[in-house]
Amino acid sequence: MTELEPRTNAFRPDLADLRLKGRVVTARFVAGRPHRVIAPSAPLKRGRAADAPLDSEILRGDIFTVFETTAEGLAWGQLETDGYVGYVPAAALSATLTPAPTHRVRALRAFVFPAPDMRTPPLLALSLAAEVAVNGAAETRGIHYSRLAGGEGWMGAVTLAPLGGPPAGDYVAVAERFLNVPYLWGGRTSLGLDCSALVQLALAATGEASPRDSDLQEAMLGEKLKRGLAAAQRGDLLFWPGHVAICRDAESIVHASGTFMAVVVEPLREALQRMGPPRSIKRL
Repeated sequence: MTELEPRTNAFRPDLADLRLKGRVVTARFVAGRPHRVIAPSAPLKRGRAADAPLDSEILRGDIFTVFETTAEGLAWGQLETDGYVGYVPAAALSATLTPAPTHRVRALRAFVFPAPDMRTPPLLALSLAAEVAVNGAAETRGIHYSRLAGGEGWMGAVTLAPLGGPPAGDYVAVAERFLNVPYLWGGRTSLGLDCSALVQLALAATGEASPRDSDLQEAMLGEKLKRGLAAAQRGDLLFWPGHVAICRDAESIVHASGTFMAVVVEPLREALQRMGPPRSIKRL
């Protein structure tokens, strides 16, 4: 059998994705059922225990294919966005896939209001890259609002962008918008995120797909820069074991740093003194 990456292939000793039949050994194979994420966000963990490590997060509008629902109310499955496998709260999902999202949140974080009026108490907040279905519009005191399908509320129209519309142009500028957001291992929202999620979300805003973890990003994104740091330019990715940073310019990087417990812009010279030279540099 070919060894498969367990983070992005749904298989366990007792259960596996039917699409992996003939590639893995398991007790039984199951055809997954796609679900839509209806929670603003939810944890994706590698195990069923309450204290299992947080590997990632799912966002509103994502598709999550479910292979099993446990007695504890967890769904084991695979996220369509980046293929990540794990356990998520079943209550965060709906088997109803319609209406399909029409817009993506373009703001770092945006509120959903019960009425087209920003003076009303918000119902919830959605993070960058979350997706919603819009089916109406209104204007109140000169502010334009978009109505969410199903009577779920209203959002400022300026916080949303149509799916399939022009993507953001500079992913580094998107990453810079996360400055001072707290570092959270496994986090994938504007409330907290890790180094690889910063890269993934910033690239998503420009229409580019990315793996979830830094080692997978190093293996799959871009072309290796053979001339080293002297040739690095804005937008290049710098990889250390277990860490990725974005080259902001010849003298600085932007990254979600565990050292600083936040997304920071750091002088490249200081980062090199602390972490040593990067293992590789990739150009997108």
